[in-house]
Amino acid sequence: MPEYREEADAILARLHFDLLPDRIAQRGAEPRDYSRLMVVGAGQSQAVQHRAFYELPQLLRAGDLLVFNQSKVIPARVMAYKPQVNGQGGGQIEVLLLREEAPNLWSAYLKPARRAGNVLLLGNGPSKHRAEVVGTLDDGARLLRFEYDIKPHLDDIGRLPLPPYIAAGDDDTRWQERYQTVYARDKGSVAAPTAGLHFTPELLERLRAAGVEQTAVTLHVGAGTFKPIKGSVAAHTMHAERYSVSEAAAAAITRARAEGRRVVAVGTTTVRTLESAWDGKQVRAGEGETQIFITPGRRVAVPDMLITNFHLPDSTLLLLVAAFAGEDNIKTAYQMALKEAYRFYSLGDAMLLYNQFS
Repeated sequence: MPEYREEADAILARLHFDLLPDRIAQRGAEPRDYSRLMVVGAGQSQAVQHRAFYELPQLLRAGDLLVFNQSKVIPARVMAYKPQVNGQGGGQIEVLLLREEAPNLWSAYLKPARRAGNVLLLGNGPSKHRAEVVGTLDDGARLLRFEYDIKPHLDDIGRLPLPPYIAAGDDDTRWQERYQTVYARDKGSVAAPTAGLHFTPELLERLRAAGVEQTAVTLHVGAGTFKPIKGSVAAHTMHAERYSVSEAAAAAITRARAEGRRVVAVGTTTVRTLESAWDGKQVRAGEGETQIFITPGRRVAVPDMLITNFHLPDSTLLLLVAAFAGEDNIKTAYQMALKEAYRFYSLGDAMLLYNQFS
């Protein structure tokens, strides 16, 4: 275990903050790009700037390369039931599908949990979908085996798995569009890459007109994104997540770096993808799984800038942004965010951070 993991415990303690519930955004800005944007670590002065997200074309410059995570959230929260036996029905079970581990075999969280051998019926319409619990994983997730491909049916039986700190109520209609990025393409996430929620089609076009290049990678965000660090940083296990980098994206990043142009990662999931695909010289195209855990002491090699939201205390993402922008810059930024009533978490405001090593 690298020594910097031991140092990270002290850093995480120094970065700890208390957040009142009313500071957790329950609705995103409308329009999306009217959220606030804190610029942190720009230039030698290290001064914090308070801007609006729609001003991003003025903060970037021609030749910069924006890299997005184009993963799309799937309707992975499904209500299920035990089949009736002799006219007696079982209780209702909430299923959060995590990912397809093999054809028709999914990992999932069940509430309440069920043992291997139990059969579940997913959905509450005329057509229910049968799954059997066939195993348990180390983190308590269950393995569900379906009789056929369940993915085409999720739009009918599932709901978007909103973060637990959003009081969504029973009306999911408005979330179908709002909890997706406007450029979402590859289905597979169970949580949105939320830094991208600030972009609108109009803002993307203004950035293109300003000479800002755009490309995309994919990392399917898992439920582990909600998991706080409990105990020591060294003992924390990151969930594995699938990622892919196309030949076109790898080539665009390679060209930008070779020409001395800035690479701007949109979201911590994009940072984790780029660093996972980095071979020490370039970002390589291909697919893989990553459990990369970026903490202070580890140099972030690829992106020069990062667009991200305000994260949970005691989280892996707070350590990532401290590794990227520097502990002092992040501590100052979060103190300022608390003082100036910035909105936190998935639907909250954003930061534009500069890589402390660039």
